Amino acid sequence: MLQLGWPIMVAQLAQNAMGFIDTLMSARAGTEDLAAIALGSSLWLPVFLALAGVLMATTPMVAHLVGANDEARSRSVLHQAFWVAALLSLIGVVLLRNAEPLLAQLQLAPALQAKTQAYLDAISWGFPAFLFYQVIRSFSEGFGKTHPVMRIAVLGMLCNIPLNYILIFGKFGLPALGGVGCGYATAIVMWVMLLTGIFYLLKSTRFKPLKLLSNWQPPAFTQLLHLLKLGIPIGFSLLIEASMFCVLALILAPQGEITIAANQITISYTGMIFMVPLSIAMALTIRVGQLVGRGDPVAARFAANTGIFITLFIATFSCVLSLLLARQIALLYTPVEEIVVLAATLISIGAVFQFSDALQVSAAGALRGYKDTAIPLVMVFIAYWLIGLPVGYILAFTDWVVAPLTAAGLWYGLLIGLSAGAVLLTTRLMRITRHAIDTTDHRLTAERM
Repeated sequence: MLQLGWPIMVAQLAQNAMGFIDTLMSARAGTEDLAAIALGSSLWLPVFLALAGVLMATTPMVAHLVGANDEARSRSVLHQAFWVAALLSLIGVVLLRNAEPLLAQLQLAPALQAKTQAYLDAISWGFPAFLFYQVIRSFSEGFGKTHPVMRIAVLGMLCNIPLNYILIFGKFGLPALGGVGCGYATAIVMWVMLLTGIFYLLKSTRFKPLKLLSNWQPPAFTQLLHLLKLGIPIGFSLLIEASMFCVLALILAPQGEITIAANQITISYTGMIFMVPLSIAMALTIRVGQLVGRGDPVAARFAANTGIFITLFIATFSCVLSLLLARQIALLYTPVEEIVVLAATLISIGAVFQFSDALQVSAAGALRGYKDTAIPLVMVFIAYWLIGLPVGYILAFTDWVVAPLTAAGLWYGLLIGLSAGAVLLTTRLMRITRHAIDTTDHRLTAERM
């Protein structure tokens, strides 16, 4: 599990570090630039996660084929996933480049609204590349090949730093674009990652015998339907979870730039910490998927339990670290005392839900390995949208329970929602693993008779 997980962990941290770098460097350009990045990220990240989540169905599909020793069919999965990525790219670009009506509803200052839309326009140029790269990444991970994904992510992060510096502050004769420069830098990095991923598929000794990019297959309705049936619930689940955090920024937008900035700092930091259990969850999808494809449900259950134990151990460490260093973490982003005080409070609340977050994400990752995505989607919706956000809104803006807590109240709501999701998803995982073992036992018994 750790062999699969640690390269994914580095890759996730490297990708998330790009957002951290964007936040850090745009903050130096000005509070308005930081606010534009915060609001723009609250829009493009949920869209990306939802669309990329659909393509993540490639991983369990390929993992099952690898476990069943039927790797030749994986080429067809790759081609059909690319067709889906092409359609989703078009949807993503259209959404990002037409966000003005939504931004207008937030009653932002005209300059902030214009800068946020300009940032989204810049990001949109790289959106197709990132989705096509997601297919390559998911395909490679389905084979258990996670080291190349790590290297590509680190390359992207290393490219992001100088590109941000050049485009934000206007170096080498280029205009200083401020926060909008982050968008163009990210778009360029997305294309670098895609081209590197294509090069890897063409040159890798593991994939050369499969001739992955030759004899291109046209869209096949049955295969596309199977991929979408598995992937759409994954996409919506990621959208629901991500939108919980992103809706916070939108709800808090009228509270002013200080609150927006503090909330964005907290989302940036907790998001980076979340990459660690998320990486183990992604390794769980690979490992469980391969074992299920091999027809070994007992080993698949053991793998699921191992992954959950690892994520809870990691959560203990990250919780203690966040509680002890909340103020110092906030100071890494900004020297403004008002922002630091509020961000430190929110980071402390975020530290407590590390356990719930680790439990729910690892359970969801294991369930994807079983190709179980529809029921978990319903559970995530109930936990986050019917429990977490309503409770958070009540605590933030009403006096029904306590005096209005504003931003802190919304984060307490997240804690409650994530805890509910953890209970529901782990219960579902226990039932699925038991059912898989019972089904195999009955089949073996019938074969003996």
